[in-house]
Amino acid sequence: MSEMRLVVAGAAGRMGRMLVQAIHAAEGAVLCGALERPGSIALGQDAGLLAGIGKTGVLLTDDPLQALSAADGVIDFTTPDATLEMAAISAQARIVHVIGSTGLSDAHVQALDAAARHAVLVRSGNMSLGVNLLAGLVRKVAATLGEDYDIEIVEMHHRMKVDAPSGTALMLGGAAAQGRGVALADRSVRARDGHTGARNPGDIGFATIRGGTVVGDHDAIFAGPGERLILSHRAEDRSVFARGAVRAALWGRGRKPGHYSMADVLGLADL
Repeated sequence: MSEMRLVVAGAAGRMGRMLVQAIHAAEGAVLCGALERPGSIALGQDAGLLAGIGKTGVLLTDDPLQALSAADGVIDFTTPDATLEMAAISAQARIVHVIGSTGLSDAHVQALDAAARHAVLVRSGNMSLGVNLLAGLVRKVAATLGEDYDIEIVEMHHRMKVDAPSGTALMLGGAAAQGRGVALADRSVRARDGHTGARNPGDIGFATIRGGTVVGDHDAIFAGPGERLILSHRAEDRSVFARGAVRAALWGRGRKPGHYSMADVLGLADL
């Protein structure tokens, strides 16, 4: 099979440059397009030079229709609204759309579900292989331990992160809720301040910390009578997200249209 032709959305950003590097290093993939927002000072520049891998001949453009028309897939770590635009074009082109964007609302997810009827969408709040294995373990532990064990998700990220809780924290909370057979929206506690009263059994709490240059720390705490089980992941380099995203794109090639997750990519659905 020929190399998979991939487009990077947001190619001039920090994550975008890492995606260009990861595609360059991956066997079976080649960069064929690079997108940036209209007005970006990076438009017209070579994506490879920006990413530090040398000249590729792929120039940054703000025209997704043109870029995706010659592609087999697009990797998208942008914003919710930009992701919806990309999903519509990907559905028309019938190409793989890997989504690492966070901060998606229920309405955004519903729109992505519609696009997934015509294209392969692989979406995750975190593309790290280790985090997705952690989510599978959280689901299993939550299913095994009863409500005597309180669940708290604690996350810390760099000072510039704009959404909270992180997409990864929500993914872990969703895994815990799935393990217990409940809806996260019904049991989620996002903030505590003042006289809150005792903790409700079965709640899934979230604590958010921001500061410094932390790439991403996540703990899933199961606090029971006389003991605590803490499942942890520490991201030390953003390249782990880029490598996972490229792996997801290669996995999605040739699949039937659908809305997939990294659990599907890694075969973790039965964990």
